[in-house]
Amino acid sequence: MTFFLQLFITGLALGMMYALIAIGFVIIFKCSQAFNIASGQIVMLGAYLGYTFLMPLALPVWAAILIAIAVGVMMGLVIERLTIRPLLGQPPLPIVLMTIALAGVIDGVAILGWGGEYQAYHDRLPAITLHLGAVSVPPSSVLALIVSVVLVAILMFVFRFTKIGLAMRATAEDEQVTRSLGIRATTVYALVWVIACVVGIVGGILLGGVSGASPPLSDIGLKALAVVILGGLDSIEGAIVGGVILGILENLAAGYLDPLMPSGGGLANVFPFIIMLIVLIFKPHGLFGLKRIERV
Repeated sequence: MTFFLQLFITGLALGMMYALIAIGFVIIFKCSQAFNIASGQIVMLGAYLGYTFLMPLALPVWAAILIAIAVGVMMGLVIERLTIRPLLGQPPLPIVLMTIALAGVIDGVAILGWGGEYQAYHDRLPAITLHLGAVSVPPSSVLALIVSVVLVAILMFVFRFTKIGLAMRATAEDEQVTRSLGIRATTVYALVWVIACVVGIVGGILLGGVSGASPPLSDIGLKALAVVILGGLDSIEGAIVGGVILGILENLAAGYLDPLMPSGGGLANVFPFIIMLIVLIFKPHGLFGLKRIERV
């Protein structure tokens, strides 16, 4: 039972990080009906920025996070203004292709800036210990859980109870109507990309604190896709629930199923995609996604 609780709590922390990243994925899809293929690369860049700020520059953790958030804001504004805004009004495919190009550019930046090498900064993050009886949770997982829960709560409050959130939801539902009401869609799109980049950067710092910074960390973007498919492509609440479910299941698979594999492991890495395939077959709209019916 102790082993199960250990896996469950660390899986919960991992799932909340997935949820945080998936929220950025969902809000871009809601506004543009296009997938942000570069979401994983943004997370990877966040991990490398966390390493740079905390190790070579030796900044305090709070300063590193604030500077990383500022970088995420600038990154979101630049991406939206230079690459996404010229494509507004076009079908979703050109935007998807543009995000693929962005993914390649960010990969190149990681290789040029950090040589694409593995970098770790585990000991630079605050050591927050959590003991639940005989269960001891790693400090990095505790920090990731706390920060992810706080950020997800803030985002949910913004989406549900502020005028900015109302404008974002209205633009996602019908851009033409919101334009007629005086809401600038370009401002909403810029804000959406800022939020997506900020949560990606912060999520990358948290994940880098757990597993280190390296180019393979960008694979988290595919797991974020599995999360939003499970929860529903247009549901922020679904992204949270889906992230928690996949994070816990992935950790349980690593603890109980990987030791049974002939190769000694590897099932946990593909487990989210197995869940994604099952969901696509039996419930393609996800747990909370809207099923739209078009009458002709």
